[in-house]
Amino acid sequence: MHSKSVHLGSGSDGTEDSDSSAEREQTNSSESDGNMPKRTRLTRASLRLSQSSQDTPDVKRVGDHDESPPLTPTGNAPSSESELDISSPNASHDESVAKDPALRDSDKDLSHRPKRRRCHETYNFNMKCPTPGCNSLGHLTGKHERHFAVSGCPLYHNLSADDCKVKATTREKHEEESKVQEESNRHATRHQMPTSKQTRYKEQVTEMRKGRNSGLPKEQKEKYMEHRQSHGNTREPLLENITSEYDLELFRKAQARASEDLKTPQEKLRIQGQITEGSNMIKTILFGRYELDTWYHSPYPEEYARLGRLYVCEFCLKYMKSQTILRRHMAKCVWKHPPGDEVYRKGAISVFEVDGKKNKIYCQNLCLLAKLFLDHKTLYYDVEPFLFYVMTEADNTGCHLVGYFSKEKNSFLNYNVSCILTMPQYMRQGFGKMLIDFSYLLSKVEEKVGSPERPLSDLGLISYRSYWKEVLLRYMYNFQGKEISIKEISQETAVNPVDIVSTLQSLQMLKYWKGKHLVLKRQDLIDEWKAKETKRGSNNKTIDPSSLKWTPPKGT
Repeated sequence: MHSKSVHLGSGSDGTEDSDSSAEREQTNSSESDGNMPKRTRLTRASLRLSQSSQDTPDVKRVGDHDESPPLTPTGNAPSSESELDISSPNASHDESVAKDPALRDSDKDLSHRPKRRRCHETYNFNMKCPTPGCNSLGHLTGKHERHFAVSGCPLYHNLSADDCKVKATTREKHEEESKVQEESNRHATRHQMPTSKQTRYKEQVTEMRKGRNSGLPKEQKEKYMEHRQSHGNTREPLLENITSEYDLELFRKAQARASEDLKTPQEKLRIQGQITEGSNMIKTILFGRYELDTWYHSPYPEEYARLGRLYVCEFCLKYMKSQTILRRHMAKCVWKHPPGDEVYRKGAISVFEVDGKKNKIYCQNLCLLAKLFLDHKTLYYDVEPFLFYVMTEADNTGCHLVGYFSKEKNSFLNYNVSCILTMPQYMRQGFGKMLIDFSYLLSKVEEKVGSPERPLSDLGLISYRSYWKEVLLRYMYNFQGKEISIKEISQETAVNPVDIVSTLQSLQMLKYWKGKHLVLKRQDLIDEWKAKETKRGSNNKTIDPSSLKWTPPKGT
């Protein structure tokens, strides 16, 4: 029985939580003092329970709905005090302190901190399609069996699930025919005359569009008005006979593509069947003074994942089951910054180099936390071959996690980033670009050319493209010569030539002329970038190379 209780009270690193050892010490001391303190404590708990049942009967009802109340480290059911704390995690901080005088001293240091803020909208895991009368079956694209948003609802678009499947099959046939036509015309000259098939298709489209401006019959107008009055904004207006069949089909095709692109990450997982109602997925985490909604599934132990809400120490990243355990842990946790060496500091921003081999538990917890917000991450426990560079923002309470990136100690493909993440509460503030800039700064010190490991997440790809664009435009602005070499740009910026070429192509600054690739210096883009830089001024978050105190680690 004792081994089972240790397992239930264990933290993420396989060791016992700090609060479990404290409770055992308290139990031993009370037994050594005699039976009087034990009776006093029981009396206190019973009085407290009776008062709470008289004053707030709703709290007891919430506790009754708990499926499996957590056990204490001794293997018994929790006392009434801890039971109330766990069953009502949203109770006010002052009320919880008033209940337990022992916690009053531990909370003095945290009293000046701001109130907890909530990031992102709550995701409803029992959601259904909001369209009245819809059973969430079918999808506008015709590719899925279920939908959970109006954008993919066949009923909202006045269609059935079978109609959507038929239209999807027709669209696929047209796309295949278009691909065959493109393959046959790939080697044709640019000014070739239209084929007879293309001419006939153009005539058909012109014929279909002839009657699109003709007025609607009176009966059809009444039908449209009746549909509008009966359904209001819960249905799309009837679109038949308003325009040509060709244009209506183009519109339906655009709607289907938009509904595919507008799906949230959680909705994609639900449609693919990876998330079902009641599945073990953590929905929210309490992290410092923030309450964060998660985006993806992370392989936390099942006993933690089934709770739906996780409590994480923002300094040592240990995960716990309840707010009571977190509060006791924070009172005893001696960590105020990540482990490892501080290799960069400027103002309140610091970067710590953490070795996955020396600080294995911290790095594993960091990977599990990152997976809650990353889709393509597959590494969780094998952290020894990696170095983790953790960026923090310091205040009078400690160094708070902003984001991190990891890199292999020995990368044969010269990847300077394996995984990169900015915490949701620090997104859209320039910290992601700082992390990318710092990774390339390390590559410059190592005298190497670096590139991020693929595949990149959606947000990561946007951040890297923005960073590469800024680096190239800054180089063009400061360049005074006549001929620009991609190799020279790569050596000076430490950016891989492949990434430079793809960025130049996206900016339309790379042209092929007379058998040579030419780099065009577009002054309009450079002036636009310079104006943004001037507008940002001194508030722009950048990495200062002079603040780096780091030497490349030797191969381990």
